[in-house]
Amino acid sequence: MTVITIKDVAARAGVSAKTVSRVINGEPHVRAEVREAVMKVVKELDYRPNAFARGLSSSRSFLLGLFIEEVASGYAADIQRGAVERCRALGYHLVIETVELGQREWLKELPAILNTLRLQGAILAPPLCDWPDLLDMLAAHEVPVVRIAPRDTPERTPLVRMNDRAAARDLANELIKLGHRDIAFIRGNPTHSAATERWLGFSDAVQAAGLTVRPEWVVDGDFTFRSGVEAAEKILETTTLPTAIFSSNDEMALGVLVSAMRHRIEVPQALSVVGFDDTLIARMAWPQLTTIRQPNPEMAAAAVDLLVGPPNGRRSAETASVELPYSLVRRDSLAPPAR
Repeated sequence: MTVITIKDVAARAGVSAKTVSRVINGEPHVRAEVREAVMKVVKELDYRPNAFARGLSSSRSFLLGLFIEEVASGYAADIQRGAVERCRALGYHLVIETVELGQREWLKELPAILNTLRLQGAILAPPLCDWPDLLDMLAAHEVPVVRIAPRDTPERTPLVRMNDRAAARDLANELIKLGHRDIAFIRGNPTHSAATERWLGFSDAVQAAGLTVRPEWVVDGDFTFRSGVEAAEKILETTTLPTAIFSSNDEMALGVLVSAMRHRIEVPQALSVVGFDDTLIARMAWPQLTTIRQPNPEMAAAAVDLLVGPPNGRRSAETASVELPYSLVRRDSLAPPAR
């Protein structure tokens, strides 16, 4: 589908893009014949101006879009909360679009959605932040984009992230310092950059300590509670059991706790369990989870700032890429190994 831009209108009408903008925004001091010619071309080409590109406060929609794949997770809830609160503080509104990665039918409908909403910017959460077709579509419609934790082409758009690899390395080292040598690992959804980075960080710590992880103790999950239960069942049914399980997020770690209970394995006396993200579920679990606090609300708020500016109204080209700090949160699911 060909996307008509203001430059196309200007070329067909034989005027400058600035003149087209003045006509569309109803500015005075434009000759009647020029206004008529431009509006004729606008109608012929079915051009629908993007509110952000027009750049006038009187025509801004004050509307941002958050594109996210999974809305039921604690991670998604944190991202939405951070974006909504910052938008509210800045006088903006947030529209949340949920879609599965690669959903072709939705992508075909997106131009109509964009033309209707006139978004001033879009925030893409993983894994949608690495969907090339979606990025191309938004670029074609002149919608500014900020991505959260992209895996690919980080130079393509402004982005917000934390250092997942370093955080996972710190958490694994916490296990190792307590004396754990037999550690299992549950990987996350491979379409998320965080899944790879957390595995690499864990591997860094294990290799630096001279440890070897049994292949049967490395199991794939997809960041859901159910996948955590299924992965833990595979690990806890092996002949030799680990003394600790590192789960790539809190929801899968909760699945590990449930599986351990089913096998009558006490946590943390017989098995330490750690998660990642520090979502609400980490504090609701019993025992409460030791985890990495990922600044999800803050990352969403920073993404809003990159699109529209912080509360003080000042923006800088130096903020095109923002990395926020993490912290290790120690709770009751972690203890030295019993053996």
